[in-house]
Amino acid sequence: MQRRRVGTSGLEVSRLALGTMTWSRDTSAEEAADQLDMFLDAGGTLLDTAATYAEGGSESLIGALLTGAVSRDDVQICTKAGIRRTPSGGLIDASRDTMLDTLDASLTRLGTDHVDLWLVHAFDAITPSDETLHALEIAVNSGRARYVGVSNYPGWATARIAAQATGRPAISATQMEYSLLQRGIEREVVPAARSMGVGVLAWSPLGRGVLTGKYRHAVPADSRAASEHLAGFVDPYLGERSRTVVDALATAADGLGMSSQEVALAWVLSREWLASAIVGARTAHQLAPSLEAADLELPSAILGALDEVTAPELGYPERR
Repeated sequence: MQRRRVGTSGLEVSRLALGTMTWSRDTSAEEAADQLDMFLDAGGTLLDTAATYAEGGSESLIGALLTGAVSRDDVQICTKAGIRRTPSGGLIDASRDTMLDTLDASLTRLGTDHVDLWLVHAFDAITPSDETLHALEIAVNSGRARYVGVSNYPGWATARIAAQATGRPAISATQMEYSLLQRGIEREVVPAARSMGVGVLAWSPLGRGVLTGKYRHAVPADSRAASEHLAGFVDPYLGERSRTVVDALATAADGLGMSSQEVALAWVLSREWLASAIVGARTAHQLAPSLEAADLELPSAILGALDEVTAPELGYPERR
């Protein structure tokens, strides 16, 4: 599997990253171990997790796996902080205390003294960005994080915090949702990131699983859409527009002799500005087609057709 540089930083990551949002909750330790072995055998390096995934269970499971046959040196770990659990749910909190306390807890669960990439999980409209940036600076200067960045930030906020980082550890990455069903970042986030030398990582490149085609005719009983805690995550992409895209994708896949999953992921990986796409699966069997897509190149005619069908709406000032 190829590696790509993350923006203008020195960090290089595998073209695909292994997402672990379901680990320890919907994905058992045995299945997670199988996925990790398959991922590493394919040449993957980057594991993506967060302090909130399964309330820390994902990080704990990664830590447990790294005490076995897999060495810490074999993987790169990306985790996130900035969402604080409260009795009523999650609260976005990118304050310095919360960020650093969360990082220390993450390192304990992961069983490591550092992460390779540490991200602010979500944009905090209340905490001053300079305070958040100070937490990132402390993490790098103390050796607890090698590189830092943001996630789910709008374009203007991405540019602002990257500019504020001048003279400090740079904002190396932004992790954003991106797929044939969600191309909104092309309007402002991608131009902002590229102008500031920030690399882009794509989460949910398979449209929260919808682009695999599994929901074309019904909701499988063992799918995320049938899960009590993930149904709301999938539901926004089960409408009429999504069906049109999924049907077009299936037509393209049939013509190429590939699966919809492979074509959807290969389309995302064709974006030359993309550093890595994060793929998650409940089982190793579900992960296999994504790994196959890592080296696929789609014909230009197919790329163009999918671009046209899924193009995001543009208005003022992007289109005059």
